[in-house]
Parts: sequence; C-alpha cells; structure tokens
Amino acid sequence: MSFNTFGHMLRFSTWGESHGPAIGAVVDGCPPGLALSEADIQPFLDARRPGQSRFTTQRQEPDQVKILSGVFEGRTTGTPISLMIENVDQRSKDYSEVAKAYRPGHADYAYDAKYGFRDYRGGGRSSARETASRVAAGGVARLVIPEVTILGWVSAIGGDEIDRTNFDPAEIGRNPFFCPDAAAAARWEKLVDGARQAGSSLGAVVECVAQGVPAGWGAPLYAKLDAELAHAMMGINAVKGVEIGDGFAAARNTGEGNADPMRPPESGKRNDGPAFLANHAGGIAGGISTGQPVTVRVAFKPTSSILTPVPTVTREGEATELFTKGRHDPCVGIRGVPVVEAMMALVLADQKLMHRGQCG
Repeated sequence: MSFNTFGHMLRFSTWGESHGPAIGAVVDGCPPGLALSEADIQPFLDARRPGQSRFTTQRQEPDQVKILSGVFEGRTTGTPISLMIENVDQRSKDYSEVAKAYRPGHADYAYDAKYGFRDYRGGGRSSARETASRVAAGGVARLVIPEVTILGWVSAIGGDEIDRTNFDPAEIGRNPFFCPDAAAAARWEKLVDGARQAGSSLGAVVECVAQGVPAGWGAPLYAKLDAELAHAMMGINAVKGVEIGDGFAAARNTGEGNADPMRPPESGKRNDGPAFLANHAGGIAGGISTGQPVTVRVAFKPTSSILTPVPTVTREGEATELFTKGRHDPCVGIRGVPVVEAMMALVLADQKLMHRGQCG
C-alpha cells in the first residue's frame, strides 16, 4: 500500500517529488459554495517559501499555486480541488554522490530497503519540499473553519527557548524566525549563523494554538482530536515529537496540579459552557474539544543535510563518508511553522465536518 492521503471527510492527497516538474495536492470533500481563489492560498505559501533569508535554504522557488479544478466562478463546487505548484529551481547535479551512498539521518536507505530503488534527487517524496503541498491544502481547510484562528511560532532553536513573559504575537511576523520574543530572535541570528557557517544544523520546537474551536469536535475512541493532531504533526518531515497541552510535563505533575478546574459560566454566557481556570489538557478531553484553545508543541530534528562528513555506506555496503552538497536549511523547524499551522487547519476542518455529519 502507498499512503499519500490524509483525512476522513475532508481528505487531501499530495503528489510530486522535490526535483520533478511540479508538486501539488488534491483536496476532496470541501463543502460547495465557499469563496476560493489562488490569492486565498498564496499568503500561506509565501510564509513557507524558501530563500527569504540567510537562515533558510537558498533554493529560489516562487511557490505560486494554481487551482486546476474544483472552483467555478470563484466558489468551490464540492468536487476535488486540484492545486499545483511548479518546481523551477532544481539542481539535481548536487546529488550525484547521494546516488552512490546513503545520507545518514535521511530516508535514503529506508526507501531503498522498501522499494528497491529511490529518487535520490533531493530525496524525492521524502523531501521537505512536499510540505508546500500541505500548506496549499491547509489554505483551503481554513475556509471551512472561519470561526477558528490559528497561530504558530518557534519557541526554541538549538535548546535556546523564548522568554514567555516577552511573548508578543505581533513580533512573529517581524523576524525571519517566526519568533514572538524579540530578544530571543536576536540571539537566534548568531546561533543559526554559527551552525550554517560550521556546515551544521540545529533543531527547533514549534508551537501552535487554535482559538475559537467549539466544544464537541473529535470522537472517541479512534478519531480522538488529539490523536488526529499527533498523527498529522508526526507526518511532517523532520518531526520527532509531539505534545498536546502540557505533554510530557503532565507526567511530572500531580492529579490536582494537572486538573483543569471549572467554574460556572459568567452571567449571560451560559451557551459558552463552563469557565476553565487552567488548560493543561490543551483544549481536549477524552479526545473531544472542550472549547478552550487547542495547543500543540512539535519537535523538529536538526536538518540531516550538513556539510560535515559523516560515516556511511554505499549501496554495495562499502564504508565511506558523505557530506550533502546543495542548498539546505540550517534549521528546518523555522519553515515548519506554516506547515504545522496547515496541518492544524486540516485536522480541525475534518473534525468539524465529521461532527456535523454525526450530530448535525
């Protein structure tokens, strides 16, 4: 089996390779009648686009999305929406050595073991280039959930964390790190520059919060909202860990410390449900949203494409060393923010449609 599709009611399939002529996505199950144009999707792709600063890969891709189907006279028709993004700046010659040996930390050996051969040009389907397709699909999903506001940011690079008392949402768009703490962003410039100049890379933590999610989305036991979010986030390239709410910190807490106490709603707000005094659970209880902000934390590993020679083996099993030529992110988690936001949107839109299908 080949699994290139995600979702239940709102499904999307991605296609294409890093060095092929184009990549894209097909979104199926989108309700009809929603206003949709390429301009609605492009801002999210622009946020993820490579080559915008010295802190990301210098591959120059405009990432201009084209809607090929599913829209008529500016509105969705209810039929599959096909989205295409052309690849215009491939340098396949940079990967000539990769054809002979496996890059440690990459999927080269795993793909070879599974399929018997692989597209070594930039990693083919395993390349983070594929995430542009998810961001495009996420732009469609956001139209399904206009009541929800999604905001992502980088909270740590190379173990250096933001100071949450300095958190300023407006700061996220002012620096190349999607960082809400201006002081941390200034430190990260030197940190990422140092890794890049050394031919190395750094990991990062991305956090994402969805405000306005009503109570009731999600389902026990096998379509839990938190399980679907974990599935979505773990499917992103280079992600090695996901936390919902307090995540692993909850294991260090007590029952009373980890509880989210409830009080009666304020006068005139009975329809809003109880007032919560904490949100350790990340807005999800029993796999179902509580009406609180849905919070996710995602760990990205350091980019495996580095200029430092690393021991490896050839396809014939002979010992060698390999360093990765080409243009690569010194910290792939930076451009992971729009991808995490997109996957949050896709999961929430899917869960909204499933909830409506069962409960009206």
